[in-house]
Amino acid sequence: MAAVPFAWGWGLGWVDVGLAAFFYTLTCLGVTVGFHRYFTHGAFKARRGLRIALASVGSMAMQGPVVGWVADHRRHHAYADREGDPHSPWRFGTTPAALVKGFWHAHMGWMFEREKTNAVRFAPDLLADRDIQRVDRLFPVLTVVTLLAPAVLGGLITMSWWGAVTAFFWASLVRVALLHHVTWSVNSICHMIGDRPYEARDKSANFWPLAIASMGESWHNSHHADPTCARHGVRRGQLDISARVIWVFEKLGWASKVRWPKPERFERKLKAATNQA
Repeated sequence: MAAVPFAWGWGLGWVDVGLAAFFYTLTCLGVTVGFHRYFTHGAFKARRGLRIALASVGSMAMQGPVVGWVADHRRHHAYADREGDPHSPWRFGTTPAALVKGFWHAHMGWMFEREKTNAVRFAPDLLADRDIQRVDRLFPVLTVVTLLAPAVLGGLITMSWWGAVTAFFWASLVRVALLHHVTWSVNSICHMIGDRPYEARDKSANFWPLAIASMGESWHNSHHADPTCARHGVRRGQLDISARVIWVFEKLGWASKVRWPKPERFERKLKAATNQA
């Protein structure tokens, strides 16, 4: 990402912008709708084709194979901001120095010093699913696809090798890096800064500036208050693109038994939080 300011204006055209936006949206939704709301929390039931597609597209975000991703995130919820949470920013304490160290750890440091999550304990359902196991093993192939597909399309659309090179830079490398940082920001920023209107066992917070880029994942306090809910932006005006995509899947008959938010449940959470304030 540090190279972007220096490269801005170099070989960037509308084809690169369009491809980057398309692949960012596609792979981000693969993570938010697929890896997170569906596979981790079971916010809805999906038909087999959609299930495989979500696992495949989510893998193209290059955030790791589906089984490991889900196991890590389920462990995060089991121990959120407590001992055992793989990426809590509060791990080292509350002093300024500890929070700086904690922010780095939550944002990306945890991946360099991580303890591998026990998938047998945290994701036995995925280990028992042959389709998902196959997609999990194909992660290296899907990594190649997500990096080369924009370059191939850029070259074909512009009918030039230069178009392939610029598309690879912007729609592959920059796009993947940007999505990584947005996802990591939910782990770091959204456990440190923002509003906490609902009762939760941790320090999760709603951080509105990331709502669009994260496709609704930054309504994090709302999510931790009701983890299996298909919509995280539960209040009026809280944009949640992922929830809208799930709604479309439901209308098409690809998804069923969607766990939409129940106002009375969130009202109880809100009252409890208000009483404790």
